[in-house]
Amino acid sequence: MSAGRRLPPEWAPQSAVMLTWPHDGTDWAPWLDRVEPVFDAIAAALAPRVPVLVVARDEAHRRHVAARLRAAGVAAGRVRWACAPSDDAWARDHGPVTVLEDGGPRLLDFRFNGWGGKFRHALDDRIPAALHAAGVFGDTPLERVELVLEGGAIDTDGAGTLLTTRRCLLSEGRNGALGRAAVEAALRAALGVRRVLWLEHGWLAGDDTDGHVDMVARFCDAVTIAHATCEDAADPHHEPLRALAAELAALRTAEGRPYRLVPLPLPRPLRGPDGARLPATYANFLVTEGAVLVPAYGDPADAVAAGRIGTCFPDREVVPVPCTPLLWQGGSLHCVTMQLPRPLPVRSAC
Repeated sequence: MSAGRRLPPEWAPQSAVMLTWPHDGTDWAPWLDRVEPVFDAIAAALAPRVPVLVVARDEAHRRHVAARLRAAGVAAGRVRWACAPSDDAWARDHGPVTVLEDGGPRLLDFRFNGWGGKFRHALDDRIPAALHAAGVFGDTPLERVELVLEGGAIDTDGAGTLLTTRRCLLSEGRNGALGRAAVEAALRAALGVRRVLWLEHGWLAGDDTDGHVDMVARFCDAVTIAHATCEDAADPHHEPLRALAAELAALRTAEGRPYRLVPLPLPRPLRGPDGARLPATYANFLVTEGAVLVPAYGDPADAVAAGRIGTCFPDREVVPVPCTPLLWQGGSLHCVTMQLPRPLPVRSAC
């Protein structure tokens, strides 16, 4: 591990954004006709701004997705292709984490165990290595890290501070046996961060990740954190998110100052096909080249959240993307994307 290692923030320049496309061998099988249009819309929003790396399960699947993207108006030259078998579509959690070391990129392949052993994961855990072996990332080094970590479990300001949740990274099914000190040491070594801010509070009904931070609180710059809030005292989210806000207010920047906090409302309760409440959150936005893609749920709060996120990124266009079908499997827009920062090479290999 190098002391010169740095984890860039999401708003740093990007080479591409990765999408692992759903298919009939995943849990999306019953709803492919509803979820694929969401992926079409994400790719169409990204492609004019940054290349899209699409991971298809095989050549036949690649042809299927290519036809969809053509129909969605995505220019063929803006798509990079890779083929790898997959269990699911959550690229944020099984995709590689990219750090910069001595001016060059390095890919980190953390262990992915299906969110603490809850779901099938063997194929997804092999995706970073499969893409690397195929030459998608050129000769960029790939480093296997034995810590269990999903990309949605961490957020960084790009200046040495990492935001995460104790409930997720220290859960029994992940790294609980190691203890906080050992996990923090592993994060510092692998990611080059100097500070780890551990959140204790925050909760969303229907979130089966054990509390991914990207569902509740996100850095927007080194001094700004946007976070989920609930003003309805009768809603079960009210108290956990109130406690989260208080916890965030007590945090300090590396310079010892309070963070600027930007509250993001929850939409009205949304329920899935089984009637269960869904983890709808606007904190699950994606920062990319020239834009911030914000999940939309057909709710009046969509515009409020988009406006507040826009104040955090005044130099970027806010692009709402309808994402309700993603919630049926417990995630949203950020969860199905993984940014690949420059100068990482991203090439087609399928």
